Amino acid sequence: MFEEYYKVKNQIIPLEVFSISNYNLVIKREDQLHPDISGNKFRKLKYNIFEAKRSNKSTLLTFGGAYSNHIAAVAATGKEYGFKTIGIIRGEELIDKVDDNATLSFAKSCGMLFHFISREEYRKKNELSFFENLKSVYGDFYLLPEGGTNDLAVKGCTEILTKKDTSFDYICAPVGTGGTISGLIESSNPTQTVLGFSALKGTFQTSDIQKFTKKTNYRILDDYCLGGYAKVNTELIEFMNDFKKKTAVSLDPIYTGKMIFGIFDLINKGCFKENSTILAIHTGGLQAIDGMNTLLKKKNLPIII
Repeated sequence: MFEEYYKVKNQIIPLEVFSISNYNLVIKREDQLHPDISGNKFRKLKYNIFEAKRSNKSTLLTFGGAYSNHIAAVAATGKEYGFKTIGIIRGEELIDKVDDNATLSFAKSCGMLFHFISREEYRKKNELSFFENLKSVYGDFYLLPEGGTNDLAVKGCTEILTKKDTSFDYICAPVGTGGTISGLIESSNPTQTVLGFSALKGTFQTSDIQKFTKKTNYRILDDYCLGGYAKVNTELIEFMNDFKKKTAVSLDPIYTGKMIFGIFDLINKGCFKENSTILAIHTGGLQAIDGMNTLLKKKNLPIII
């Protein structure tokens, strides 16, 4: 279970095709872990699924938005490992738009049951009364937090780095809730610098990271979030498309695209030590491309190839 998919490779990126020298960039292809449960979601769910089975839970319940990688991954996990799945979805207006939304339609095809709530109600999801109401409606279930981050998720993410990764000077990763980078920091060497590229405005994740690791060899940057979560511009899309043409590596616009864009900018600004080796973690999330392209088309902007 799970281990059968552990076939991750480190792919060297030929920086000379981007007119960059004196640096070495390698991408860890976590996006290739599983066809539907890719990247960090696979890692975050592993030990949670073990615990759900140990606790004799038959239902997984979680939270997310219209294009959530986590929602898609939990639905796929339920289908593959024999769990019923329930998604508490932010936005009542989506009730009649499931079939027009690539993420939700995929989750539906995996058997996920949806419960749509208003954004105001969604903000109360961590309150005890909200949780008790869910239990009264759906009975016993195994609760997965939004984004999937908890102690067991971080434990899974400590397994991303292997012995062969100890020689890298920098470990780079996108940051959402902070669970993935917490695992990376915990399993990194003290001599390595872990750089987190926040997908959201602000570096507030630091307070949560400190709950999971005592190590301090990391920094969180929000310089490349483009103003906030899921916000993109033409420059980012064009960069992602050029990167794919030259490397055959697809990036998602919410997490990995912004990270790689940021890494290239930092290299060009001389922010990395010359001749340093950089390992970038591809956390998956490619399922979000279809949804983003739908929005880009409506705005008559370039789409992601």
